[in-house]
Amino acid sequence: MDFDFLGDTMMKLLAGVPLTLQLTAISVAIGAALAILLAVLRAVSRPGEYFVRFYVFCLRGTPLLLQIFLIYYGLGQFAFVRESILWPFLRQPYWCAILALSLNTAAYGSEIVRGGLQSVPAGAIEAARAAGMSKLLMYRRIILPLALRQALPAYGNEMVIMVKSTSLASIVTLMEVSGISYAIISETYRALEVFLCAGSIYLVINFLITRAVAAVEYRITPHLRPVST
Repeated sequence: MDFDFLGDTMMKLLAGVPLTLQLTAISVAIGAALAILLAVLRAVSRPGEYFVRFYVFCLRGTPLLLQIFLIYYGLGQFAFVRESILWPFLRQPYWCAILALSLNTAAYGSEIVRGGLQSVPAGAIEAARAAGMSKLLMYRRIILPLALRQALPAYGNEMVIMVKSTSLASIVTLMEVSGISYAIISETYRALEVFLCAGSIYLVINFLITRAVAAVEYRITPHLRPVST
């Protein structure tokens, strides 16, 4: 094992960590907002339910790699897209990757949030209605906080998946951790050492995310903590 090569490779790969974190953070933030919107839309509207079902079916039923290709290579085929104000963004691989990742995680996240909404106790909803809350206020003060608390552990898994999914952004020339890995391998033909370094970086990132989610979960669920004697 060439430790000098491993150290040099690790330093090169660490240069791609900021881009990996950017792609993850922005995609998860946009995707979470869309997921909540889609889950609520599915719960309150019958036409909205049909739309969300179709959206989730398409995004969960096709590979993320294909979705990135369709957005990056496909949108530019339409003249109205090239002539729109969005074209300066959609012609850049960075924003195409973020769009694909966000739409994909929104589909999975909406199902997670929907499960959280369904887990809200009926008694809490009845109590909110008895207190005279409007539907909007009830969602804001009672239903969504309880649903998000129930959905947090599963959504933590989705965040971990998104970190790993950012590796597909290298397909559209983004030099995040995986993109730099492929470049190094093409020069050195030492795939094992390079992928070991890349894998260790992803492991550390995902470990930190799982610990952060666990800390948030611990903070918002005081009633589940063991009683000290």
